[in-house]
This record gives sequence, C-alpha cells and structure tokens, in this order.
Amino acid sequence: MSEESFEQLLNEEVVNQIHTGSVVKGKVIGVKDNEISMNIGYKSDGIITKSEYTNDTSVNLKEVVHIGDEMEVKVLRLNDGEGQVLLSYKRLAQDRSFKAIEEAFENHTVVTGKVTQVMSGGLTVNADGARVFIPASLVSDGFERNLNKYDGQDVEFYVTEYNPKRRRIVGDRKQLIIERKAAAQKELMDRISEGMIVTGRVKNLTDFGAFIDLGGADGLLHISEMTWGRIDNPKKLYKVGEEIEAFIKEISGDKIALSVKFPDKNPWTDPNGRYGIGNVVKGKVARMTDFGAFVELEPGVDALLHVSQISAERVEKPQDVLSIGQEITAKVVDFIPEEHKISLSIKALEMDMPKDDAPAKSENEAVTDMSEALGNIKLDPEVTE
Repeated sequence: MSEESFEQLLNEEVVNQIHTGSVVKGKVIGVKDNEISMNIGYKSDGIITKSEYTNDTSVNLKEVVHIGDEMEVKVLRLNDGEGQVLLSYKRLAQDRSFKAIEEAFENHTVVTGKVTQVMSGGLTVNADGARVFIPASLVSDGFERNLNKYDGQDVEFYVTEYNPKRRRIVGDRKQLIIERKAAAQKELMDRISEGMIVTGRVKNLTDFGAFIDLGGADGLLHISEMTWGRIDNPKKLYKVGEEIEAFIKEISGDKIALSVKFPDKNPWTDPNGRYGIGNVVKGKVARMTDFGAFVELEPGVDALLHVSQISAERVEKPQDVLSIGQEITAKVVDFIPEEHKISLSIKALEMDMPKDDAPAKSENEAVTDMSEALGNIKLDPEVTE
C-alpha cells in the first residue's frame, strides 16, 4: 500500500470516527430476512437487526428496505462480537419522536398516533415510536362504554404529561374534542338563523323527540314538530343515522329547536288541497275497530274508512276484507280541517266507476245470475197449461 493511500485511509477514519450513541448516515448494501447491512463510511459495516428496525414482527424487510436506500441510524455498539457495528433505526426514530412529543407538550400542539392496545383503563398509542397512554376518562368528551372501536385507529390528542426519565407520556383526547366542538358550534351559531332550512343526521331518539346533529351543535326535533297529525313514538318515523331536512323554528342561547312541519305542506290549511272532498287518495290500513279502519295517508295524518264505506256489498267487520298494512285507494267524502278529520269511501269510488270498468263475471257467476233471474219470472197460468 502506498504512503498516500495509507494516509487517505487514516484521514477517512478520523473523519468518520464514531462512538456509541452517535447518529450516522449510511447506504444499504444488503438486505436479508432478519438484518440489514449498511456502509456507514467506517472501517466496518453496520448491521441493523430486524428487532432494531421495527417492533412489528410481521414486517418483511425485503419489501420495505432496498439496496441503495440511504438512512440515518443510531450506533448501539462498535463491535457486535463479529467485528461489525450494531446499529438501530428504531431507536433513532424513538428519540426523535420523544423530542417531538416534548415540543408538543411544551407548545400544546396536537399529536397523532395509532392505537396499539385497548385496556380497561385506557388506550396505548404509538406516536412515531413513542408510547403514549390515554386514560379512559380522557378518550372522549362523554362516557365510552366500549373502547375496542378505537383499536388500530389513528387518534389525535394533546400531551398533558411528559416525564422523559420514566418515559411516561400521558395524552388527553377529551380536551381536544371539547375545543373543536366549541369552535364548530360557534361557527354554526354564527351562520344559522330562525327560519333557515338545514340538513342533519338523527343522533339520538327519545320518547319526546329526536336530537339532530347539525355539524357543530345538536338541534331538538320535538315529537310535536314531526308531523301535522299525531304520533306516539318518534321511532316510528326516524332511525338513528338517517339524514333529514328541517327548518330552524327557534334559537334560544345555544339551544336550537327544529321542525319539519313546513307551512306550505300543511294538509289542514287548504280544504281544496290534496285531501279535499272528491279527491282520490292512497293510504295504508294502520289500525281497525268494529266501526271501521283508520288509513294512514302520510305520517301523522290518518283518515277514517267507516265499515259502511268499505264496499258496495255489505261488510260486517273491517277485518273480513282488510288487513293491517294493506294499501287501499279511496275517495275523500268529508274533510274537517279544524278537527283534523278526514273520511274516506271505497264504496263511493266503486259507484263512480263506469259499468264497463266493472270486473267481468266468471262463467259460473253468470250461470248463477241467470238461474236467479229465471227463478224470479212468474209465468201466466194459461201459458203453463
């Protein structure tokens, strides 16, 4: 070896002097199932074992690391027992993530991590290699009965406790949710006004109404504002998650009252409207009594079909010819808007039908009718003799 070459090597070694804990940059020169080889510009190559690359045992090194890739790594040991430098990619990432966590803690900024474990007491979150614990009481702004839905999910939170010596990090998601909801509520309240038509989703149903998520605040759709008629249970009209359109009836402080009783759709204000006398309507049999059947024309609007109006033929009980849920077509024969009463008649509709539209009789029915007709004819005695 020439004197110049030897001096060059010495200079390179001096330049690339490393020690335990150093952060160095290198290039991947080999990838095996369980280790990565790197040229770090030192007299010996560096080795990253799979466990020092990631905590995820399912990772295939050959798929995520390729020859020629450049990486920064941390020196764990100058001699791993085989003359090679033991390196760690994972620990450098952890060091940097702890630094980022420290800055987030000091500056009260948001951190994102993936939930890696669900426990009865809270969630364990991996934030770029840093292990963060979020207590169950700080997971949401409300009581969470089942935390399993967060497993594997990315979550955002504030860091409320950071102890680098013990590597103890505590996150708070509740505070972030409350702040964001307050901001969204203010934005919504600044934008809406009474009479405005809004769209929302049914968030919760109670005996007295439905709470509608308007995207920033909830509005109450009281049971009395769901239909123009009567209804005894909101669950008969709506389902959780369903999207509805309503208008804002009243705003009182942070409370929003909604209604779907749009004035232009009030069936009781126009006697000549869709339920005016003489109109033909369709509906479903909702319930029956001995004196007739109640037909639902629309949610909350029922009409009475009296037993005497079910058919031109005599009907003893509605149950004899009708069934719950059956769709019928009938004629409106009475409309009393002030009492919210509508009376229907299938009989009147049948009588209005032209005779040509009457159902054709079967051959047996025709023979029977002919026999009855002949039986009613009285012959002259002289003729019979």
